[in-house]
Amino acid sequence: MLKRAALLACPLVFAAPFADAQWDPNNGMWGKSDPDDIRVMTWNVQDGIRTEAIKTDSINSWNALVRIVAGLQPDILILQETADNGCFGCVDSVSELETVFDLFFHGGSDPFMGGSVTSYVQKYAPGYDLPNVFVCEVSDSFNRNVILSRFPFADLNGDGSATESNFLVIDDAYATTGNVIRGYQFAEIDLPDGTYDGDLVVGNGHLKAGSGSDDKAQRLAESQRVAYYVDYLFNGAGTGTPNPNGAMIFPNPVTILPANTPVIWGGDWNEDEQSNGRKGPAEWMVRAQNTGGTDGTDRDRSDAVYDNAVDFFSGSGDSRGGSKLDYIAWQDSIVSNVVRQVIFESSSVPGVDQLPAPVRTFPYPAPTVTSSFASDHRPVFVDFQLNAAQSGPCNAADLSEPFGVLDLQDINAFTIGFISQNPIADIAEPFGVFDLQDIGAFVTAFSAGCP
Repeated sequence: MLKRAALLACPLVFAAPFADAQWDPNNGMWGKSDPDDIRVMTWNVQDGIRTEAIKTDSINSWNALVRIVAGLQPDILILQETADNGCFGCVDSVSELETVFDLFFHGGSDPFMGGSVTSYVQKYAPGYDLPNVFVCEVSDSFNRNVILSRFPFADLNGDGSATESNFLVIDDAYATTGNVIRGYQFAEIDLPDGTYDGDLVVGNGHLKAGSGSDDKAQRLAESQRVAYYVDYLFNGAGTGTPNPNGAMIFPNPVTILPANTPVIWGGDWNEDEQSNGRKGPAEWMVRAQNTGGTDGTDRDRSDAVYDNAVDFFSGSGDSRGGSKLDYIAWQDSIVSNVVRQVIFESSSVPGVDQLPAPVRTFPYPAPTVTSSFASDHRPVFVDFQLNAAQSGPCNAADLSEPFGVLDLQDINAFTIGFISQNPIADIAEPFGVFDLQDIGAFVTAFSAGCP
């Protein structure tokens, strides 16, 4: 992980304990079971977050979105269909939308519509914030995708940027030349060194809508490119080198991601894998060309997984209009502990007292209709239990930070220590003598790896 001095100049804000900071929906508690779990939530907000939105504590989409976000408190929130002001070509700019999200979380005077913003997240959850905002630079002239994070963004693979709004791939393997409508954005996220054993990359996108043959073909092509990006660029397709075939025109990273840094990605993929009768976008995203084969998008090139989230009370797996269109996928060889997978729908909650606290006071007609006012999609969230940070070296070859990872830093530390006869390299008997026994012990420990 990156050292503190190398972080971007973004504040790291930790969510203070909120009144509902534990999981018991039957009693109106929708927080995480463990504060160190990481909640990732995807939501198509159907144009509810934009410069021209009505931002008051009244019956409107903005207010409903604010209250649900304040009630569920994801650590990372990925959004689709922001920035649309109802006319082709008048999409909010990146800077305008950044201002909108500042208002969404913190309130203030509305420079776009006048007056004051009277509904905002910290009004209902004062200790909660997502201060790191990445607005996709690519749009389709009316929509933008956004990633918001509790943790700061930082360059993890040496391509000179912590965020990417788009990429271009030329024909290779199963991917065809092109990019993704509205871009497919990825944010590299620096997690606290003392808490987590690794960092995190999160992706977000909105695939082509529609039921026509061209729409379906475009969704597949886009999902194939995203699968290729995850496998070949972030993980090196098993070669240890990013973009090994040179088919990714940009970006150009120096290294693949560290072995303990997973990719989690999601969004509105616009096709229900349970009813589409084909291998659709979600399956392509996680399995690539060969289901159960050796070209999947997990770190070890096995198949990754996508969520099977359901509504806590009703058991429904629908995220929009009777279909499952919204997904979260992850590399389960790294992220093996998933605490829960949930779709939130206020109307399925039996009683007002079982709603998240901010939703209980949504104005007339009733708090249970809050989801319908918020969007035509329902938020999907997954609580991940990431591996905890190593408290110290895992074996005799683990000589440098980050502990728990054996890499070139450890080899360099041993080599320098051996040459200078530093005790750090004196790892085998007879102690006090630097010889082949020390070299052999280091090679054996390094080859064994960390558990």
